[in-house]
Amino acid sequence: MKLPPELKEAMELVAGAKTIAIVGLSSNPSRPSHGVARYLQAQNYRIVPVNPAESEVLGEPAFADLDAARRAVGPIDIVDVFRRSEFVPEVAAAAVRIGARLLWLQEGVTDAEAERAAQAAGLIVVSDRCLLKEHVRVRAASGGRSDGSHR
Repeated sequence: MKLPPELKEAMELVAGAKTIAIVGLSSNPSRPSHGVARYLQAQNYRIVPVNPAESEVLGEPAFADLDAARRAVGPIDIVDVFRRSEFVPEVAAAAVRIGARLLWLQEGVTDAEAERAAQAAGLIVVSDRCLLKEHVRVRAASGGRSDGSHR
């Protein structure tokens, strides 16, 4: 499978990541964020829920914002965003502040200016794509692994 260079680099980072903060993660099983987080947990990633309206999601404590999450859990490799595009500038700035390496904006989530700013600060940025769908596609193309590991 031939990936665009920016997605190839992002997926390589995903393969080596340990901790993924999911901004806008809901405890409601019918929400897309919940399904993606459940999948990522099953792939042995540590998920960090970021949602001030939640106290716990999928057995993990939830945090009001990325700064609080970083202080509590340590390094966060990826920030996966399930918020409306109008919130992207704030989330992108926080992703830079906490030292994330990848800012992933889910399907329908974009903000060109915030994306450029995050890239200028050294983050890899993927927008308007589903992390679960891309992870499944890359795993399938590479033969996947049967041990449930993402590495």
